[in-house]
Amino acid sequence: MKNIIRPIYLDRIVPFVNKQLIKVLIGQRRVGKSFMLKQILEFLKEQNPEANFILIDKELHEFDKIKTYDDLMLYVESQQKNGMNYLFIDEIQEIDDFEKALRSLLRREDFDIYCTGSNATVLSGEFATLLSGRQILIRIHPLSYSEYLIFHDKKSSKENLFNYLTYGGLPFLINLQSEKLVVSEYLKNIYATILFRDIITRHKIRDVTFLENLIEFLADNTGCLFSVKNISDFLKSQNMKKSVPVVSSYINYLLEAFFINNAKRYDIQGKRIFEIGEKLYFEDLGIRNALTGFKPNQINKNIENAVYNHLLILGYEVFVGQNQKKEIDFIAQKDNETSYFQVAYLLNDDSTIKREFGNLLEIKDNYPKYVISYDDFQTPNTYKGVKHIILENFLLDFK
Repeated sequence: MKNIIRPIYLDRIVPFVNKQLIKVLIGQRRVGKSFMLKQILEFLKEQNPEANFILIDKELHEFDKIKTYDDLMLYVESQQKNGMNYLFIDEIQEIDDFEKALRSLLRREDFDIYCTGSNATVLSGEFATLLSGRQILIRIHPLSYSEYLIFHDKKSSKENLFNYLTYGGLPFLINLQSEKLVVSEYLKNIYATILFRDIITRHKIRDVTFLENLIEFLADNTGCLFSVKNISDFLKSQNMKKSVPVVSSYINYLLEAFFINNAKRYDIQGKRIFEIGEKLYFEDLGIRNALTGFKPNQINKNIENAVYNHLLILGYEVFVGQNQKKEIDFIAQKDNETSYFQVAYLLNDDSTIKREFGNLLEIKDNYPKYVISYDDFQTPNTYKGVKHIILENFLLDFK
């Protein structure tokens, strides 16, 4: 893979270098956490070439022997040297009780620790108890559209934007070029790996068929407002009976593996989060499309998913808005600021334009409001204070 800097993440990590905090890169498998870990290592080597660097990659055979925290401590102590020691551990969840070793190492002023994890459950429970307040989490996502263009050495165009919406942003795709069947098989293989290693094995799931059917249902209904009961009732109607608690558990497993993300409903007038009802989006569009097959009539779902993902990449907390009976696609919050977004495929008729802009105009505050569309329909830059942005420009320029 090309040695291309991903500054959006490096910039978030640099302020914590040499601080007594464990830096944990989290995210779905194959989004580039290992790549970022090694990029941090190279950055630190340039800053402190005299230091000692210890790298443990749990996906390599040579580190299979490190299975427990005792094994980890023995290996690290065999590798440490006088002076500063930088410790990097890739896929730390593969080591039993790893948090006990990290707690011990963190007490030593000559250690600075970085690791990656592919499942949110490893960061809760005992980890949170033993290391409360001593870790900083940095979420790594698939490539943004601008990163995708850099990685593939391309310029922005409707064709490249369409390919991004179709095949997603997993960094390894750079090695597969544009061979559609090969790309599809790779994405299906990543899906199978996540399913088996991070969900089925970890949670001892027996009804794998039901889990796969649930994922297909979520892929077909990306961006649809639902409750767990709605899903349970629908699946029962398809002769796939599972109780509400079981469906809820399976969805939580998918969230913990960073396979999907959820956007809860937010009442704009009451300024509260609803307990029931949310939308689910896929972390990588390519995997979603590999499961369902790319359907041109569902491009609006991919566009909405892409906007949601871009806001997450930028560090926003994202909700689905509810303004009386009107739905606002996204409310994005960061640094005590709020922005509102409506997303449309085409603004090709008066009723669509009236709906998308009108929903935002009914919100009586002065926060920024945007309508994002895929087409090149040229409205004025603003309409009564609501800005119109073409999707291509939003993914490239919106910060």
